Amino acid sequence: MSFRIYLSPPKVGSAETKFVLDALESGWVAPLGPHVDAFEAELAQYVGSENALALSSGSAGLHLALLVAGVKEGDDVVVPTMTFAATAFAVKYLNANPIFLDSETVSWNLDPDLLAEFLNTRAKIGKLPKAVLAVDIFGQTADYHRIQAICESFEVPIIEDAAEALGATNRGDRAGTFGRAAVFSFNGNKIITTSGGGMLVSDDAEFISKARYFATQARQPVIWYEHEDIGYNYRMSNVLAAIGRAQLANLDNVIETRRIVREMYSDFTKDSGKAEVLQDAPWGTGNNWLTVATFSSSEDAMTLMKALHQSGIESRPIWKPMHQQPVFSKAEALLNGTADHIFSVGLCLPSSEIDHAKEVIEIWQKL
Repeated sequence: MSFRIYLSPPKVGSAETKFVLDALESGWVAPLGPHVDAFEAELAQYVGSENALALSSGSAGLHLALLVAGVKEGDDVVVPTMTFAATAFAVKYLNANPIFLDSETVSWNLDPDLLAEFLNTRAKIGKLPKAVLAVDIFGQTADYHRIQAICESFEVPIIEDAAEALGATNRGDRAGTFGRAAVFSFNGNKIITTSGGGMLVSDDAEFISKARYFATQARQPVIWYEHEDIGYNYRMSNVLAAIGRAQLANLDNVIETRRIVREMYSDFTKDSGKAEVLQDAPWGTGNNWLTVATFSSSEDAMTLMKALHQSGIESRPIWKPMHQQPVFSKAEALLNGTADHIFSVGLCLPSSEIDHAKEVIEIWQKL
């Protein structure tokens, strides 16, 4: 269906045009170039990370992060069941096994209690996972104060999937700084976009150097094409990086607008009692990428979704948990029922424009 109002459409202006024209006029239209270098440096500085690698997608970043972290065929990797499929797919790219763990009820991210239970059980049989792939869902960080302590006690590394959370904070630190490496997405619907792209960040320079090597077809440093490893064509183009630089410069303004949108929905639901909007967890502030609400029943959520769709406004159920996905029907999972419940009664609402939120609320009031 073609909508006139989307959940999270890209927003571009004169700054993006200026940067792209510079890239085109300079002749740097292929992968790599000065805008790529600058985008990496500027995003690393914004996040508070020492190193960054611009890539063709967030999925490429997840794949490389797991590869460099040493995940191999047959290894187990902990993945929250409440996430977009790309998180779990990256594990399968390496023929490893995603083990799905459920959510806690505050931020809907990985449940530290289930994580501790799982790692303790696995430690007793000598079969710890190779990594924990934590996710910052809907622009809000996981409870890393607890998750980091648990993983450190078992010496299991964290890879942070911060695809949705650029600009979010946790106890004053930015999303993307809570694991051995972290990944952001700049897909068309994210809080900033390069139309398609991603970024891998880490304080470990060697980690990023290895990822850069694999992302550039694993080419050896000789004058002819020579390869000792299987590599990938994962680098971002200079033109897309130019868009990203302009978008990044305006990120804080975008976050503030989306916070106002979320507060509008929140105020309405508090007054009407029609639903409950997910709020910031006590450990940080989200980037308000998407406003998500939970209803008293799935029927109430679907009633609003149908009314909005009839008016040309996109809304969508939240991510279907990975353990419910047919492609992962045989995967191991440790569940507490939270993700299943949220999926059954949750709805994502248009989140990028104040006027869009006003129109949604006008329709909602009539139901």
